[in-house]
Amino acid sequence: MGQAALFDDLLPSPQALPEGLVYETGFLDAAEEAELIGLIARMPLKEAQYKSYTARRRVVSYGGRFDYDTNELLPAGALIEELHPLRARVARWAGVEPEALAHVLVAEYLPGTPLGWHRDVPDFEAIFGVSLGSSALLRLRPYPPLRPRREDIVKLPVAPRSIYAMRGTARWAWQHSVAPVDATRWSLTFRTARR
Repeated sequence: MGQAALFDDLLPSPQALPEGLVYETGFLDAAEEAELIGLIARMPLKEAQYKSYTARRRVVSYGGRFDYDTNELLPAGALIEELHPLRARVARWAGVEPEALAHVLVAEYLPGTPLGWHRDVPDFEAIFGVSLGSSALLRLRPYPPLRPRREDIVKLPVAPRSIYAMRGTARWAWQHSVAPVDATRWSLTFRTARR
């Protein structure tokens, strides 16, 4: 096996993105990114809990937090004022009202931190993610993964200051994960409520 084959799971996929997945680079400029990273540094991030498992990423939720022991969405503090301009900008890009973005999850990924295969909790509909800091590899595979095959995985390199949307088929018929990051990365994930 050649050197390139050892790392083929880190290369972009040649196939098209799933229907409903939209990705755009350059959503923010470097100064806007630096300001947001400074804001996140002051946030009360805590290790994410999934039942008895403590994840390696640190998070803070606004507008609700999901309890994985009871499988229910619990109250959380309202979105802080400092994030209202970003929410408004994401809403314009997404074509929704800012208030429709009812939930925001801020996450920090230190070097080596992954995010395992999952679909976001069913309380939310559309998902919009803004990526800061370092690049990441977003991976998607059909759901449910009855007979998972490596060749079915779609790989999308996500650049700093970029934005993506997962709606419809990409949201409900695919799972996603993030490969371990090489350098610190932050994400701000905005979600609409499911009716």
